[in-house]
Amino acid sequence: MATIEKRRSADGDPHYRVKVRLKGHPPQTATFTSRSDANKWAAKVETELREHRHFPVAVAQRHTVNELIERYCKHHLAHKKVADQQARQLHWWQQRMGHLSLADITPALIIQQREALTESSAGTRPRSPATVNRYLAALSHVFTIAVKEYEWLDRNPLLLVSRGKESKGRVRFLSDSERNRLLAACQASSNPDLYLAVLLSLATGARRMEILGLRWPQVDLVRKTVTLLETKNGERRALPLGEQPLDLLRDRAKIRRIDSDLVFPGRYPNQPAQFRHAWATALEAAQIQDFHWHDLRHSAASYLAMSGATLQEIAAILGHKTLAMVKRYTHLSEPHTASVVNRMNAKIFGE
Repeated sequence: MATIEKRRSADGDPHYRVKVRLKGHPPQTATFTSRSDANKWAAKVETELREHRHFPVAVAQRHTVNELIERYCKHHLAHKKVADQQARQLHWWQQRMGHLSLADITPALIIQQREALTESSAGTRPRSPATVNRYLAALSHVFTIAVKEYEWLDRNPLLLVSRGKESKGRVRFLSDSERNRLLAACQASSNPDLYLAVLLSLATGARRMEILGLRWPQVDLVRKTVTLLETKNGERRALPLGEQPLDLLRDRAKIRRIDSDLVFPGRYPNQPAQFRHAWATALEAAQIQDFHWHDLRHSAASYLAMSGATLQEIAAILGHKTLAMVKRYTHLSEPHTASVVNRMNAKIFGE
């Protein structure tokens, strides 16, 4: 049979401690924020115990969320490209419920924390649905590992938590006039490397840190390519270079620093330049608003779409494994698609 005891936490919030006793089985306990969830869990556990299907709650009670996340970070996170970002997300979860046992983590509790994620704190904006979803995804993968590899849980509670609807994504790209003004401002910048860095970003569609972290061994001036090694999706990507960025790289190679193999070294030889002040100054001089460095990548993709590149070609150049991320540029290729259809109709019908 099951007993439910109502308790209050230090901050006064009620919670319900459930204990299920059944002859021939060790007692099973769990904590919930609502009595209805406690009753549902008790009924489910009693049924599973009678049918010999219950995963021992004692295993989940022996391990805390902190313990699980620390083990995950040590053995799994270090090998991922987005380790720093996910580490920050998981640290947030540790601060909120790291002291709890895994048996105490329920969908209702996760939903409470999901709501806390959307609230703004002092001096910060509310997190977007996409950002909240990334936090949930980071924790969900940790719990999946706990189920499949560590066998600390029988199921992942986050699978029962819905995700927020995300916007289609921002597509801000430079008009011809804006592009000309920005490049002119970068050429006039007091930072001699800014123009080349911006030009490479526009010409290749590479991510900011792929450009700033570029090293000379990745640049092949003979084959006219740059090879990106540490990409976000973990795969190497070779990108062709146009004549203008290629000429600038040739000139840059003649005066490169001997204490660093970075194309854009910062104050210290092993750290890339950041260009934050120079970039902000160039945007102001060019009178361009609502534009970020990452929008150079959107600009490159948009120019490709307007030039008639297929979604597959755009995805290959940008380094996306699927077409989902490049579908936002579909409307920009519609004039080219219409032209192709018109030419086909002319061939078929003699129009």
